Amino acid sequence: MSVWAISGGAGFLGLHLARRLLADGHTVRSLDTAPLDDAELESSVEELRGDIRDSDAVARLVAGADVVVHAAAALPIQAKRETIFTVNVGGTENVVTAARAAGCGRVVLISSTAVYGIPRVHPLLEDAPVVGVGWYGESKIQAERVVREAAGVEAAIIRPKTFLGPERLGVFEILFDWIREGRRIPILGSGHNRYQLLAVSDLADAIVRAGERPEAAGQTFNIGAREFGTVRDDLGALIAHAGSGSKLFPFPARIAEVGLHALELAHLSPLAEWHYKTAHRDSFVAIDRAQLLLGWEPRLSNARTLIETYDWYMEHRGQIGGAGLTHRVPWNQQALGVLKKLF
Repeated sequence: MSVWAISGGAGFLGLHLARRLLADGHTVRSLDTAPLDDAELESSVEELRGDIRDSDAVARLVAGADVVVHAAAALPIQAKRETIFTVNVGGTENVVTAARAAGCGRVVLISSTAVYGIPRVHPLLEDAPVVGVGWYGESKIQAERVVREAAGVEAAIIRPKTFLGPERLGVFEILFDWIREGRRIPILGSGHNRYQLLAVSDLADAIVRAGERPEAAGQTFNIGAREFGTVRDDLGALIAHAGSGSKLFPFPARIAEVGLHALELAHLSPLAEWHYKTAHRDSFVAIDRAQLLLGWEPRLSNARTLIETYDWYMEHRGQIGGAGLTHRVPWNQQALGVLKKLF
C-alpha cells in the first residue's frame, strides 16, 4: 500500500478522501491549519497542523509520500486578494518544490472549473480557453501553470464541478435551511439552464485513480456528474423529496448580479462573482477523458447528490456550529436575513 499526503486535509474534500484511502488500506498524512475534528480519523491519520504557505510544514507533509493531493485552497468568500494568491499560487509552488525534493511519485492538484470563466459553448472540454473570473479563478489558472511548468514532478490536474455530499455545508446549508422552512427559493433566471454538480464520493474516486494510474501523468481531467437536469428539475426533485412547501422563485439575473456584487464588496454575499455570473447559465463539462484514461464513472446524479446531502443535513442539523469560511461550516446568512422577510 502507498503513503498519501493531503494538503487541506481537514476540509470537506480532505475528510472524504482520507476515509476512502484508509478504506483502501493506504497510509494517510494530512496538513491543515484547522483540526480534523473527527475522532475516527484522528486515530488513523497522521495529522500535521500548519499553513500551506510554510515551506517547512509542506516538507514534513510530503516526506516519504508516494502521492501528494494538493487540495488546500483559499475560498472566494475570503475576499482578500493577497490571501487567495499566496495560498492558491504560493502554496502550490511550495507543494511542487517539496514533492520534487522528496522524490514523490505523483502530485494531484485540485483545481476548479472556475478556470473556464463564463463560457458560451458546452460541454466544456479540457482544452477550452481558460479565463478566470475574479481572484479565485485567476489564482487557479496560475496554480495549474505552476504544476505544468514544474520540472521533475509527475502531476495530474483535476477540475471538479461544484461538489457536495455529507458534511458539505457552506452555501448549501442556506438552501437546505430554506427548504426545511418551506420558504420560496430564489433562483437566478428561469432555472431552465443545465448546471452540473458532483458527488464528493465520485470526486474522491477520480482523485484516487488520478494518483494511481500511469495514464494520468501530465493530464488534466474534468470531473462532474453524468446525469443532471435543469436547475428546476434538480431542485424540484430535492423539494419533492423533502416534502417541503417551497416553490422556486425566478429572479432577474441582471438585477441579482448588481445586488450580489454590491454585497460581495461589503463582504456580506454568500456567493462569489463566478457563482452569481454562471448560476443562470448552462454550466457543464465533458468527462470523456476521465472515463477513458481513468476508467472513472460517476455514480450519483445531481438530484441524488442533493438529496443525500440534504438528508445528512437534516439528521445532523442540531450539531452544526457557528458560521465560518469553509465548506464544513454554515456560511453567514447576515445579508440573507432581509431576503427571508421577502420569501
